Parts: sequence; structure tokens; C-alpha cells
Amino acid sequence: MADSRPDPESEPDSVFPREVGLFADCYSEKSRFCFCGHVLNITENFGSRLGVAARVWDAALSLCSYFESHNVDFRGGDVTITDLPLVLEQIQGNVQANVPPGGRAQVRALSWGADQHVFPGDYDLVLGADIVYLESTFPLLLGTLRHLCGPHGTIYLASKMREEHRAESFFQHLLPQHFHLELAQRDEDENVNIYRARHRGPRPA
Repeated sequence: MADSRPDPESEPDSVFPREVGLFADCYSEKSRFCFCGHVLNITENFGSRLGVAARVWDAALSLCSYFESHNVDFRGGDVTITDLPLVLEQIQGNVQANVPPGGRAQVRALSWGADQHVFPGDYDLVLGADIVYLESTFPLLLGTLRHLCGPHGTIYLASKMREEHRAESFFQHLLPQHFHLELAQRDEDENVNIYRARHRGPRPA
């Protein structure tokens, strides 16, 4: 299959160039994305070690596009980017390549249901893209979201609505038990939903 992305040395000619290359072991690809007037250079390190964590998924691009269309301004915020420990090196490299010196972005390991309590429980904004895909982790993810989101905070989750992963069950049955949930956007072409959630009642201790 041919790679349809623009030449890395040229300016991006679409807002979100699409990755259509096939997976293979131990190789890296550089992708360029334009978000809110900024060009982002993202390295994706494909191989068996990182697995699905290596790439930029459609739901992440849909979430970026949503914020761009609503003119959301993230400047000035303290940002914490989380993932499992084996992914942090790739994330840190991409942060260093795209965040100007002095930018307030830190990268930390987070395992749902295990160590969320070492993080503050009052984030104003919690974002997640394509993290709802393994049913056995749904209770752990829910508990983590309940801890991280402040009482007046907002969660945005973008998800490919895969039937085989029971994503609809998480959003229709589990999440509404603790959060007021709204469907903020539906992308029929990509089968991606973006949900906005806020706490229903008292926070867990």
C-alpha cells in the first residue's frame, strides 16, 4: 500500500495527513500534523515492543480537529501526559520536538487502577483518545477518571466505536453511573465519537 502523506520536507497540505502504512517490526516513521496553526512533528516507533501504543490513531486526530473547530485555547496550562512506562520514551521525544523550551508539559507513567492516587485529584481537563478498547480494563479506567477529574473539571474522550471492543457499553452503561455524559461529536466516516463528561456527585475519597 502506498504512503499518501506529504514529503516530510514540504509543508503539510492538509490539516491531518493520514497514516496508511503497514506495521512492521522495529522501524520509525515521522508524521506531520497541523493543529491550530502549529506544525507538529511526531515520531511513531513501530515494533513489537510498543504495539498499539506506537501510532497516532484516528480518534486522536478527531479530538484535535474538534478542539480546533471550537477555537479552544490551551495556552498557559500545566499539562501532564501519561501512558504506561514502556511508552514514555517515545512520548518524551515527541514533547521535546514540539514543545518550546519553558513549556509546561511533563510526561509521567500511569497505570489505571494502580497508581492514579499519586496524581492530583483536581485536573480541570482530562483528555483521552482511543483508550476504550479492552473490556477488562473498563473498571480501572473508570476509577482513574473519577480520581483525576476535579469536581468542576471536564473529561473529553474520543473513541473508535468498535463493536468487538464493547466501547458502546463503556459509554452507555459504565461512565453514566458517575458522570453526566454528552455526545459532543460523531464522525460517521471514521466511526469516532467524542464524549464530554462531568462529575455527577461527591468525589470518591
